[in-house]
Amino acid sequence: MTGGGENFVKATIKDALHNLQAIYCPLRLPVALSKTRVSTLVQADSGYASEDELDEQPTHAEDALATLRADEFEKAFAIRWLTSLIGRAEELDIDDEEERSKIVDDAAFVLGSFSDHAAGDDADESLTRDFCFPVASGTLASKVVEIQLNDAPLSETDHTDVGLQSWGASIVFSALMCEDPARFGLTKLPLDSNIIELGAGTGLVSLALAKLLPVVSDSTCRIAATDYHPTVLQNLQKNIVTNFPGLEDSAYPVNTMLLDWSEPPASLASTAHMIFAADVVYAPEHASWLRDCAAHLLLPGGIFWLIVTVRMVGKFEGIPDTAEAAFLNESDLPVKDGRKLRIVDKVSLEKQRGIGRGDENSYMLFKIMWV
Repeated sequence: MTGGGENFVKATIKDALHNLQAIYCPLRLPVALSKTRVSTLVQADSGYASEDELDEQPTHAEDALATLRADEFEKAFAIRWLTSLIGRAEELDIDDEEERSKIVDDAAFVLGSFSDHAAGDDADESLTRDFCFPVASGTLASKVVEIQLNDAPLSETDHTDVGLQSWGASIVFSALMCEDPARFGLTKLPLDSNIIELGAGTGLVSLALAKLLPVVSDSTCRIAATDYHPTVLQNLQKNIVTNFPGLEDSAYPVNTMLLDWSEPPASLASTAHMIFAADVVYAPEHASWLRDCAAHLLLPGGIFWLIVTVRMVGKFEGIPDTAEAAFLNESDLPVKDGRKLRIVDKVSLEKQRGIGRGDENSYMLFKIMWV
């Protein structure tokens, strides 16, 4: 490797390590450098605040950085990267052993800080988030849907249970439903309807539906918030109790259910009048499982609303595109009563300021039906 290439490798790794130090152990950095990186990192990585918001109210930077620091999903990714960097340090194209040793020491320092944090009193502290969505227009303009969620830390043993945190797509989608329930067919549901959410996570969409439907519809609806991870379902049940206090278990408008998309139970075949899923595709195989599971659940005449997050960078880049691709091959489309499950409409939605994470660029909303 040329000297310029080696310098680029060193500079890239050092910059990444300094970013992680600014997030997880900022006291090691000089104050001026730490403040500069706080502002940059919050804008680029967290998605919780934009640069102009930080300029207007500097305290937002520290608040957003604290949220980023508490994000167990990001922390797990950082731990894996640091561990890999240390373990493969000898493979780095860096001839200067002193530079290599310095990189390993810096990586070990940041990695060690995670153990320190885990031992603290705040290690298991979760984040409570409050949402308020205005309902429709006209006579319902004064109505709001209020929801409180526990965005719990991810489990230490399974970093794929991303449903313990609320993602931007579920927030945007919940706001859209409340803003225009007729657009989603919520004002004309059958009198006795079954609604299923796939990959419900914290349950934001299901809870929004449970509070919205009594306001806009005369239908009696049963809502099943499903997920694959027991830990996610436990947190989801807590959120249901929080939002509907004082009710008996049988009276909750939302029930949790464990559901494996690759093996949906026969008892759920053709039972759903409407299906919802928000930002649930995180691996190439997820898209085909999601499509086939929805086909198994959805009644003829039912609607499957799917919102996917468009990411242009990071490890999930391009993966959400597989959701649309799963419905493009005619030979793969599920068939029921002579009809195929197809995308009948799609709308691009812009990322909203202050909502979602830094890697979220926009959202695609799909309306899927038997046609």
